Amino acid sequence: MTPGPVGRGIQKLRKGGIEMRLGSLRNGGGTRVVAQAADGWVDVGRAASLAEPLATSLRALLAAGPDVIERVREAVGASDVAGRLELDATRLGPPIADPGKVLCIGFNYGEHAAEFGMERPTFPEIFLRFPSTLAGPYDDVPLPAASDHLDLESELAVVIGRRGRNVPRSEALEHVAGYMVFNDFSVRDFQFRGSQWTAGKNFDGTAPCGPLLVTADEVADPGSLAIGSDIDGVSMQSSNTRHMIFDVATLIAEASTFATLLPGDIIATGTPPGVGYKRNPPRFVATGEVVRCWIDGIGELRNRVVPEAEWIARR
Repeated sequence: MTPGPVGRGIQKLRKGGIEMRLGSLRNGGGTRVVAQAADGWVDVGRAASLAEPLATSLRALLAAGPDVIERVREAVGASDVAGRLELDATRLGPPIADPGKVLCIGFNYGEHAAEFGMERPTFPEIFLRFPSTLAGPYDDVPLPAASDHLDLESELAVVIGRRGRNVPRSEALEHVAGYMVFNDFSVRDFQFRGSQWTAGKNFDGTAPCGPLLVTADEVADPGSLAIGSDIDGVSMQSSNTRHMIFDVATLIAEASTFATLLPGDIIATGTPPGVGYKRNPPRFVATGEVVRCWIDGIGELRNRVVPEAEWIARR
């Protein structure tokens, strides 16, 4: 599949004016941390002389702290930087391939709650995804053999960069490493056949994200970003993160009251209205169709849906 514009709205790590975004490149049986700089791709481990696991895990790199991130920034910005790559973007995996936690928020847009006949929530509706559900920004996504009720959900995802527990809302954004696009594909019949959503939200490979980590300093206001989705070019969702009921700072503060947030943890902040399940008739995603989820200034995902048996056979 031809990827979308990975370089759209290339972000800057402002200190030193060095343009850079971070991601995970599949490399044989493992991954390498890569940066998309203004003039091409860089293998971060080679450029900054990083040993494993810092060279192979973006989560480990974030956990190493600001001094290591500054070292990476300086290395990638050097005129004679080592580690230049000719990179096929389809080899990009999820930016954070090994998060400790993936927290997702349900019904965080008022119109989305309304299309499901739900009242606006008083507190964030938090559920969990397993890391095994994560997929790369251009990966094929499986249509489960057990269901044809696969539905899309375009979301802004927050990646935590600093450990925190009981984080005050006023300090919450200081804990953000950056942002990415997240498609919370949902298998609706499995999601709603019981009181818990776990099964319908955790089919393997149904949460593509990326394409890269856009650093927090480049997102002036995560609560003012155009967001949307389409299937084979036909628009499904079109909204703005300003319509979130609970903003990013509130979600971090709320989540950190019961769990210690760690570098590399992901919070998917909920989806706007327009999903297929509540259309008349319902519009589920079929095999062969390409789903695009996008957020202005962050990037876009493009994922083709394939039969689960085909997806499994390739792994």
